[in-house]
Amino acid sequence: MKHTILLFILAVVITACNVSSKKNVEPENWVLLFNGENLNGWKAKIAGYPAGENFGNTFRVEDGLLKVSYDAYGDNFNSRFGHLFTEKEYSYYKLRVEYRFYGEGCKNAPGWTYLNNGVMLHCQAPETMNIDQFFPASIEAQLLGSDENRQEPTGSVCTPGTDVFVNGVKNPSHCATSSSKLYPWNEWTTMEIVVLGDSIVHHIIEGDTIMTYTNLTVDGKGLNTETNVIPGPLKIGRIAIQSEGFPTEFRKIELLDLSDQYK
Repeated sequence: MKHTILLFILAVVITACNVSSKKNVEPENWVLLFNGENLNGWKAKIAGYPAGENFGNTFRVEDGLLKVSYDAYGDNFNSRFGHLFTEKEYSYYKLRVEYRFYGEGCKNAPGWTYLNNGVMLHCQAPETMNIDQFFPASIEAQLLGSDENRQEPTGSVCTPGTDVFVNGVKNPSHCATSSSKLYPWNEWTTMEIVVLGDSIVHHIIEGDTIMTYTNLTVDGKGLNTETNVIPGPLKIGRIAIQSEGFPTEFRKIELLDLSDQYK
């Protein structure tokens, strides 16, 4: 009898602890950066055009999706690399994007743009870019699709005008390759990116960390024009969606602000 009573008391205590634990866990406050209806909160900058001019309706919303499209480009991409920037800056956060590629690449776009796009982190503001500047000084979380012609992992990191350390060593090249498996180009893929100021960034797919890098800095090198960015630690900036030649769809772009945890 005593044994039964003890087991009952223990069960009650465990249940109470579980209930208390659940009550203390606050729900994560994810914010939609893309609202599924329009481009409010975003600003385009396309090489050759002033900030705010969305040439050819490159970035558009159709059927609840943010689309990167090139039907107005004709037969010549003409180095019109573009980016769609958030109007706000972010420093400590988790970003989640769901993307896929569709259609065919823009004619005469560079070969490396095939099934290639990116999410740019800690970008300089679009207003500070030169009118013919291809890419903002930023960190790129590269998005790649896979088919019989492209067998490369998604989620690598590239560094226009910047530097990062991988495995404790300054990365000597423009990009560092992730450990991701291959994802079909026309299927939805979800990537999460954890950004902690200038200290560390993780790229995550399906719960696996496929890329980690540290020591984010600006050097202004590797861009096609001179830029007015100031060299040094890269702690904060805009988030941008890239357009570099291949049509891409995004059905979710959302952010969890982590600033309060790192003040």
